[in-house]
Amino acid sequence: MGELVTYADGEPFSGVIGRTSDESSPAWPTPPQAREGAPNVLMFVLDDVGFGQLSCFGGLVETPVLDQLANNGLRYTNMHTTALCSPSRGAILTGRNHHSLGLATIAETSTGYPGYNAILPFDKGMLSEMLRPQGYNTFLVGKWHLSPPEHETPAGPYDRWPLGRGFERFYGFLGGDTNQWYPELVYDNHSVEPPARPEDGYHLSSDLADRAIEFVKDAHVNAPDKPFYLHYCTGAGHAPHHVSKEWADKYKGKFDGGWDEYRKVVHARQLEMGIIPPGTELSAHDPDVPEWDTLPENAKRVYARMMEVYAGFVSYTDHEFGRVISFLEEIGELDNTLFLLISDNGASSEGGPVGSLNEMMFFNNVPESMDENLERIDEIGGPNVFNHYAWGWTNAGNTPFRRWKRETYRGGTTDPCIVSWPAQISARGEIRRQYAHIIDLVPTVLDALGVDPPKDIRGVTQAPIEGVSFAHTFDAADAETRHHTQYFEMFGHRAIYHDGWRAVCPWPGPSFTEAAKKGRHYGDPIDGTILADLEANDWELYDLTNDYAETKNLAAENRDKVIDMVGRWWAEAGKYDVMPIDGSMLQRLNVERPSIAKPRDTFVYYPGGAPVPFSAAPKVYNRAFSITADVHVPDSGAEGVLLAHGGRVGGYCLFVKDSKLHCAYNFLGRDMFIVVSDTDVPRGDVALRYEFEPTGKPDFQAGKGAPAQGQLYIDGKLVGAVDMPHTVPNIFSSEGLTCGRDGGSRVASDYYQDDFPFTGTLKRVTIDLSGDLIVDTATDMKVAMARQ
Repeated sequence: MGELVTYADGEPFSGVIGRTSDESSPAWPTPPQAREGAPNVLMFVLDDVGFGQLSCFGGLVETPVLDQLANNGLRYTNMHTTALCSPSRGAILTGRNHHSLGLATIAETSTGYPGYNAILPFDKGMLSEMLRPQGYNTFLVGKWHLSPPEHETPAGPYDRWPLGRGFERFYGFLGGDTNQWYPELVYDNHSVEPPARPEDGYHLSSDLADRAIEFVKDAHVNAPDKPFYLHYCTGAGHAPHHVSKEWADKYKGKFDGGWDEYRKVVHARQLEMGIIPPGTELSAHDPDVPEWDTLPENAKRVYARMMEVYAGFVSYTDHEFGRVISFLEEIGELDNTLFLLISDNGASSEGGPVGSLNEMMFFNNVPESMDENLERIDEIGGPNVFNHYAWGWTNAGNTPFRRWKRETYRGGTTDPCIVSWPAQISARGEIRRQYAHIIDLVPTVLDALGVDPPKDIRGVTQAPIEGVSFAHTFDAADAETRHHTQYFEMFGHRAIYHDGWRAVCPWPGPSFTEAAKKGRHYGDPIDGTILADLEANDWELYDLTNDYAETKNLAAENRDKVIDMVGRWWAEAGKYDVMPIDGSMLQRLNVERPSIAKPRDTFVYYPGGAPVPFSAAPKVYNRAFSITADVHVPDSGAEGVLLAHGGRVGGYCLFVKDSKLHCAYNFLGRDMFIVVSDTDVPRGDVALRYEFEPTGKPDFQAGKGAPAQGQLYIDGKLVGAVDMPHTVPNIFSSEGLTCGRDGGSRVASDYYQDDFPFTGTLKRVTIDLSGDLIVDTATDMKVAMARQ
């Protein structure tokens, strides 16, 4: 047989075409093939894990799998992120700065400016889009959080979902977080239910490891020589900190010394391990964090348990990732896998000063109750809560640095990074101190693979990659850094690095306590007057060569250097679309954005459909609305959920049980307002209705939505009512809406345990936000109230 003649797909035919086949010679278009021996790429992106938490970086959270990778490779101790989730994730995948991508913040706080609109441009391709044409399989498991929320429904568009951005397989969640026991899952381009329930031993970390192994195995069986790129993004350690009691109890008593002791111990470990330079001082005690020794014993007990649960969560994630590593070793691919680990930002403070059993309380400005947290201490980490630790642990988790996620001090932006590639990196267990930023990861991978950045992707000319490779440091500990200047901006909090110097302009201040003294608060807008004051008085200056942890502000005695650094910040800001500087939070959450669907007051749902993401569900907060379910009840009766919105930590659910119509309004897992019809639901075609009628104004500062009355109607007749002194002001949960059942965790778990599907015929459910409510007569109202 003759040699097979081939040509690249899309190139001109390289054979010969004559009048007949005997005058012709064939040639075959072939897909791109990776070069012989091309390595696999595995990028592991942790979530909200601080510089001082992993054991391989001196922390007290045991991660033996990551420790082994670090011992078999390199620890980069001068790696930086953007200080927030989606902005970092976009930068990690593209090699461009977050404002260049329109990702100034998360998509939920996007605004109508090029650096802020959260619509990732196609001229800034992702690593998946670069490697797939090079003959790689491309897989993503876990968190995405890079699509505008209005794009995340089954209506699409899907071009900014993972499969639209170069990944061939996807299994995970599209939003910023998810319940680890009851996740909202997407498989490729469609929603799926979790394969099991927590009572069966289900946890998302295990599920993601299973799916990662499946994706790699399926490809390897059919093309053993084809390399893969696996982007592995667990939910750990983002809230909710969910893990089994068995894993949390491994840390029983280990954090009883508190966060102040943790910082001292970890700081000493980091010095001993060489994670931080000799002589690095521990940053000062944060004014927002109470000193551990001043706390009452009950509070210490709750706080210590919160950290035990967090540590168990991260350790369990490490354990499950170990199964992926073991599988790669089993198939002989581990040594030739370029492994990179990074966290997306520093440890998170979203649990507030006292922590939370329900992170949604933070987003609704609802004060936490230490008494309640103590009463429910054994539930922390379990399916009934959506917990997050107190920010004393956040500060400790970023040791030796100050502050945390969402701020551009090093506590928010300096993160653990591991690189391992046994087949090509000869160094083992070494430290690398070269300055680097997550925009450097893509060019480093391309450099290591010998692949040039593509000039175009699917016909779109590509903008330059903004990061620089650090592959030259793999086997050269003393190599010079190639990354000399890097700006930072997050919610108006700004910083600039240049050749060993760092300037920071904190907003609203160095701490919330210090900011409040100036009448400034987190989430406040920045106007021209405030900006002028900030520029003149608030820039701080640090010499990182001698002050690794930003402990000595040198601005007063180095005004010329401050002026130079501030000028550099503005130059970088102009280059990368950072303006306008915006410190606001609530205002951004409520910005009107273009929607895939036209504006409407009426939403119609049908049973059997995919869950509606919480970001696309009707905004029913603090306004009159109605829910009408058109059903047919057979002679034998029917029961089940008609509509559920939210979950166990907040939401509402309309359902039929024991022949009665019910509506449960769950106030953030703390209060349950239930109304039950005083008559049975009749047989035949029936209209079952719930109305929410505000009776006062919300008090957002106190974390209270509008007081309201909830009313039930059967075929237009009032059959029940309940007064609600407060309702949810901003967001029920990160869980969405389901019709005909209660998907995910249960809104009213005391009334039903499974998803409780409706057993009659549910034709449709209509949510009406127009405020058009049934007018009740005084008599009807008195009768209804008398029957409660």
